[in-house]
Amino acid sequence: MGHEQNSYCNRQTRVRSMFPVLGLDGIIFFDLRTIRYLTGFSGSDGVLLLWADRTILFVDGRYQEQAARQADSAEIRLYEDKVTGLLGALSDEGKQNFGFDASSLSVDLYLSMTQRLGEKKLTPLGEEIRLLRAIKEDAEIDLMRKAAAVSSESVLSLFPSIRPGVSERELVAELGYLLRKNGSDGPSFPIIAASGENSALPHAAPGGRRIQKGDILIIDCGAILEGYCSDETVTVVLGSLDPEKKQAYAVVREAHQEALDAVRPGVSCRDVDGKARERIERAGWGQFFSHGTGHGVGLDVHEAPRLSVRSDEVLEEGMVVTVEPGVYFPGKWGIRIEDMVVVRHDGIEILSRVPKELKVL
Repeated sequence: MGHEQNSYCNRQTRVRSMFPVLGLDGIIFFDLRTIRYLTGFSGSDGVLLLWADRTILFVDGRYQEQAARQADSAEIRLYEDKVTGLLGALSDEGKQNFGFDASSLSVDLYLSMTQRLGEKKLTPLGEEIRLLRAIKEDAEIDLMRKAAAVSSESVLSLFPSIRPGVSERELVAELGYLLRKNGSDGPSFPIIAASGENSALPHAAPGGRRIQKGDILIIDCGAILEGYCSDETVTVVLGSLDPEKKQAYAVVREAHQEALDAVRPGVSCRDVDGKARERIERAGWGQFFSHGTGHGVGLDVHEAPRLSVRSDEVLEEGMVVTVEPGVYFPGKWGIRIEDMVVVRHDGIEILSRVPKELKVL
């Protein structure tokens, strides 16, 4: 068995170690990112069943060959109907108690299963498995480092195209092309290019607005490589810079640096958020910082842990998180600075590579 398949088996073993604690005979996974994490299967449909001594991956006929190639650690079973196939396997065994990843199962599918399970019990799992993928292995970090390098290189290559008269939509199209040209599988999420008053929208959808001299432009993008994501935000100014924008950028950059300095194993995610938030609040702009300071990244671009005032999670070595404070002044403009970092035993490794000094184009 190759190194990758050994990794999948080790991950499955970690899940199985939860069974006695949770009082379960097995866990059913519907989330495709977690199925990929546990088996290597990257198809767009499937169900994974982990028992104490067996791993079964259910797919339909479209993915039979792909599953056989990618998921050596699993027994592959075909189904025509997902519920029928899964329940058939459950009924073959004397086991009674099964957990499932509740955030990935629709109400319809849950009701369909429970109506046909008889005495078998389904237990929803949320917080119990939320951090399953949070601590990254070296091979995962290597892929994310490469994805981040591609994304940063692509953003830097885009800078000469940022000029008055170019639309947000045109910049997004070019950046998407550059991400693929430079070696990734494409963007890890819909690219944001938000200019002028649109930059005051944290998740603005790029449109036909044409960039003007004096605009702030927020570019938020990432690359995906072999399933693993990167995430980085750069804010630039086109042509001229007034004192208000210069001051705001300085405050956000200080908040960004103070949060980066706080990222260490054993530090609560809430405290990291607090470092960024306190700096922005000292400037009198707390109400304009409308989101958390960061989030985990991996097979999903947003995953555990969360760097937020509401988070109870604690950073551990090997986690990969973003640090992305921002301020957004409605109807005017906004600023966000984001880096993706690995939590190391003595601090951080910054994976994103675009310099965060204020850039005037």
